[in-house]
Amino acid sequence: MMIKINPDKQKAKSLHDMSLITLERLKETELEKYPSNSLTDYYDIVRKLMEALNFLEGVKIKGEGAHLKIIDHVCKKYNLSESTRIFLQEMRDYRNRISYEGFYVNKNYISLNKDKIESIINQLNNLIIKSF
Repeated sequence: MMIKINPDKQKAKSLHDMSLITLERLKETELEKYPSNSLTDYYDIVRKLMEALNFLEGVKIKGEGAHLKIIDHVCKKYNLSESTRIFLQEMRDYRNRISYEGFYVNKNYISLNKDKIESIINQLNNLIIKSF
């Protein structure tokens, strides 16, 4: 469910800062050695950045399917490509399977998608910086 709230720069900043901390820690990790953990961390970074954008906009998405709706909303609002939206939904699905089913991501997933993921992170980060 999407609800209108007062824009909250402080919460947005906290989420933004936490995502950057996670990204820094991730850069000190052997990504391909721990592909499932790496994917989970990357997804967490993206989700926090998207939630930060929502707080800046004055939107809160919660309830069943919230992560799916957050991705769809941010991609639509900020004109992210359809291929980016689909890729983020796939990341969300993998993250859910890792968390709830013990799914293991193939080692190649991270090496094949690292640049794309980091490009999306940079894009979201730049949107946040422009919004402050």
